[in-house]
Parts: sequence; structure tokens; C-alpha cells
Amino acid sequence: MSRFLFVVPPLVGHINPATGVAAELTARGHELAWACADPDLVRRLAGESARVFPCAGPVPGTGEGVRPPDIRGPEALKFLWEAFLAPLAEQMAPGVTAAVEEFGPDAVVADQQALAGGLVAERLGVPWATSATTSAEFTDVFAGMPKVGLWLDGLLHRLRTDLGDPNGTGDPRFSPHLVLAFSTPELVGPEARQGEQIRWVGPSIASRPAAPDFPWDWLDPARSLVLVSLGTANTDVGARFLTECVTALRARTDRVQAVIADPGGALGPSDEEDKDLLVLPSIPQLPLLERADAVVSHAGHNTVCEALWHGVPLVVAPIRDDQPVIAGQVTGAGAGIRVRFGRVTAPKLGAAIDAVLHEPDHRAAADRIRTAFRAAGGSRAAATHLELLATGASPKETP
Repeated sequence: MSRFLFVVPPLVGHINPATGVAAELTARGHELAWACADPDLVRRLAGESARVFPCAGPVPGTGEGVRPPDIRGPEALKFLWEAFLAPLAEQMAPGVTAAVEEFGPDAVVADQQALAGGLVAERLGVPWATSATTSAEFTDVFAGMPKVGLWLDGLLHRLRTDLGDPNGTGDPRFSPHLVLAFSTPELVGPEARQGEQIRWVGPSIASRPAAPDFPWDWLDPARSLVLVSLGTANTDVGARFLTECVTALRARTDRVQAVIADPGGALGPSDEEDKDLLVLPSIPQLPLLERADAVVSHAGHNTVCEALWHGVPLVVAPIRDDQPVIAGQVTGAGAGIRVRFGRVTAPKLGAAIDAVLHEPDHRAAADRIRTAFRAAGGSRAAATHLELLATGASPKETP
């Protein structure tokens, strides 16, 4: 059996896909360990028994890494790299080095936003795979802003010089050995990056720790169910948008019920007697998606892929980072409608919800992606590719 070290950032949306692969590898008898700047978060998502090597590093929403809520576009991307991703790589590197030396993995699995994993593995001569938990970078996101692309190239070069093999030449976000892309070209589009080391495995969907009790008998099967979620990292900017959602959904309660995730409490306490809208700080998203008819989302990669895994079309309102790219993938595939997060009004939002609920083309596109996702193999396929990597198989030899 082999040993695998998963190196992840302290981000729920990046740890969750890895947990499914880790669980599959564990079920096959392999030994697993993790390296992260937030060990408690890993244990909450991967299980209390998870072996986690602690690393230094910034945790989103704390200290100097708090991002001003109003920055968007290139400024937001630059802030992400300068204030979070680059410091995370630099500060995690000693902990990752210690983990590799103590645990002795046969392969390192490095999230594409935890660059210390790949760079340290490269320097120490350990085979490594990229866990690509967002597909935004599989398209040319810098085509319209070449100066930003050049700036990022320089930053990545500096990180390799400081943390990895200075003689290396590849992009440290993409392993030369194996890249696990948790999507498929059916969503990403015809221009999706290809390469002999890239494996499109589709979403890694796995069971999660149980959420607080959910009132399943509250659901009305006679009405369409709309799920609203802005993820776990957008509580600072979501109040206006969620309020517009409430207004739009209230106007449709004769035919729609809605469950709204509101981890920041922007909407205030939920009325326990409300039979039309249920607002909760935490929701059992995967079980709800089995019953949902539409999703309103910030176009976070996990939420989009989990919705489409269930064949559920979306209204996407991207905020920042990779979300505009993912939103473009959704609309490009025909599986949803995009609205402007900062400006959409309740009437326009309601019209978009009506469209994805009732226009058949959106659901047909979502069903087409669902079929592609499930055929790709998910966590089982990813685990098989990692097993081959750990035993020395080259990308050309993997199925």
C-alpha cells in the first residue's frame, strides 16, 4: 500500500473535494495524512481521526488577509495572491517539508492554491499531483489582461526560486506528473486546457459530517424547491443580494419554496412558522440538491458542480476571484442564467429563477453535464490515477 500527503489551503471549497478522494484511498487500504494551516477545519471536514500536520499560514477573514468587500476584477485577483496565496505558500513550506520528512509519502497531492505542496515535493524529489478544485485556470483567464498574467508569472517564478527547485520551469499550479481536474470539458468548454498529465475526473462527491437537524417535513412536494447559497466566504458582501432573493422568492410562494443559507446572519433570525422561506446558517446541501429544482449561487466551483451533478440548473451571480469564469462556463454550457451580483433587482432575479425553472433548455443542459460528470468517475477515478502515480507510472501509462 502507498502513503499520500494531501496539502490543502484552509478553505472549505478546496478541502471538500479532496476528502472524497482521501476516503476512497483509505477504503483501498492506503495511508493518508494532511498538511494545512487550519488542522481543526480539516478534521471537521475529513473526520476527527484524520492525521494532520499543522502548518503556519494566513486563515481567510483574519489579520491582514481581510479583503476589502468592494474590490473586484484584477484588483481582487492581485489582493488574493499578494495577501493570501503567496504568503500561504511561503508560510506553509516549512510545515509541509516537516510533514514530508516525517510521513514519507509516496506521492503528494497539492491543491492548486496550496502551492507549497507542489514546490516542496518538487524540491525533495517526491512525485506530486495537482488537486484542481476550480477549473477557472483551465481556460485563458488572462487573455483580456495580459499585464496581470505577466505579473502573476513573476510572482510564481519567485515562489519557485524560494521554495521549490530553482531549475524547474513548469507552472507550479499544474503538476507535470498528474493534474486531477474536478470537472469535465462539457462544463469548462471546448477551449479547456488539455495535456497528457491532465485527467478530467468530474466532481468528487462524498458524504459529509451531518449538518444540524433539518426539518425535512417542512418541504412541500407540490412546489418547486429553490436553494440559495453564497458559500462560506462571502458573508461580508451578501446582505443586499440575499434581501433581493427574499423579495423575488416571496413573490412566487404560490409555486416556489426556498431554502437560504445565511451563515453570516444577514437576514436575521428565521421565522419558524414560515412555510415559504427557510433561512438557516448551515444547510445539508447535498441531500437538498437531490430534491432541488433550481439553485441561486455565487458561482463557486463546488456549488456549481454539486448542483450540476444532480442535474439542477442555476442562476449564477459571481462576486470575485474565479467566480466570473465559472459563471461563464455555466452560461456557455446553457445550464443557467447569469445576473449581476451587485446590481440585480428582485424583478430581474425572479425572472431568471422563472427561466431556469420553466425553460426546458436549461434543465436539458444540466442533465447533459450531469451525465458527463457521472461518467468521469469522480473520487474513484482520481484515486486510481493517484495509485498509479505513487507506484511510478508515467502520465502516458495511466488510463
